[in-house]
Parts: sequence; C-alpha cells; structure tokens
Amino acid sequence: MAASVVKSVCSLRVSSLPFSMDMCRRLVNVFNSDKLRAKRSIANSHLHMHKYPHSTEDGRLSHVPIDKLKITYSRSSGPGGQHVNKVSTKAEVRFHVQTAHWIPEEVRKGIILKNTTRVNKAGELFVTSEISRSQQRNLEDCLLKISEIITEASRRPPEPSEEDVVLRAHRLEKRNLMRLKQKKINSSTKQARRVELE
Repeated sequence: MAASVVKSVCSLRVSSLPFSMDMCRRLVNVFNSDKLRAKRSIANSHLHMHKYPHSTEDGRLSHVPIDKLKITYSRSSGPGGQHVNKVSTKAEVRFHVQTAHWIPEEVRKGIILKNTTRVNKAGELFVTSEISRSQQRNLEDCLLKISEIITEASRRPPEPSEEDVVLRAHRLEKRNLMRLKQKKINSSTKQARRVELE
C-alpha cells in the first residue's frame, strides 16, 4: 500500500516536487524490504507457536494447539516510555479446561485442582505475560506456561517404598496410642471432679 503511494507520487511530473527518480526508487525498495521483513516475522511466529511440547500422563509428547486458544493483547504496565502507551504487547491466553479435548480428562481435573487461582468462574484457564515489549515473545511465554501447567498436572505421585509404608504405619500406631493416653487422662480428670462434688 505504502509502496504504491510512493510510486504514484513519483509518477507525478510536477516541477515543484523535490523528488528525483533515484530517490523514489530508494523509497520503494525500503517499503518492499519492510514488507518482506514483516512477512518473515509472521512466518517465524507461526513456527515458534508449536515449539512448546508437554508430557501427557502416558509419557507421550503433545503440543498446545494454537487454534483452540483465545489470544488477546492489551497495554503493558511498567516503564517503557511512549511506546507502552501506543502498542498492545501484553499477551493474554485462555481456554476452557473442561471442553479442552486435546488434554486427557485426568489431566484436566489436575489442572483445575492445582490452579485454582488461574481458573476463573467460567472454567477458563487464564495466563498472561508482559516480560517483553514484543507480542511474539509474550505469546511464546504464555504457551510455555500452559505447557508447564499441563506437564505438572500430568505427573502422578511416586509409589511409596516399603520403608515409607512401614514408617507411616508406625506413626499412625504412635498417634493412636497418644490419643488413647490423652483420653484416659481426660477421663480420670472428670472422675476426680465428680468425687469432689459428692
């Protein structure tokens, strides 16, 4: 669009305009190179979006599907000059946990139990990032956080060893003995009070 405007301005043969043909060509080249750079950055962003795998409960690696997420951008807080007030770089990513069929059901339950502060009343997991002044980097950080949350919820507690089982049984037995001893002390105290009243 900008390159076509420059071409149309350059094609005007008005003597009052200070543009030369050489200068017009340079401007067109600058706009075209900027457009190419933007296309490359968009292509790279799509490549980066699928780089964050997470482990499911059966040990297989899976990826966070971008098309299943709601991605929005807003103004970042903190220092940054006028750039902060002009550009929306803070990334906000959310998805409904119960309807996320790309996550196993047991893992979905684990996500809700372990992330009560991140899941809102509508049942959506909400993740934000504003570590950078770049939308792409903030989005990548949100995807990394989601992958870590899923991996953490997929982990099963380790099986207790024989020593742990014996130790727990010993502690339970000791706790029961202490409880019975305290009950006897309370009972004898009450009996002593009754004798005094009589």
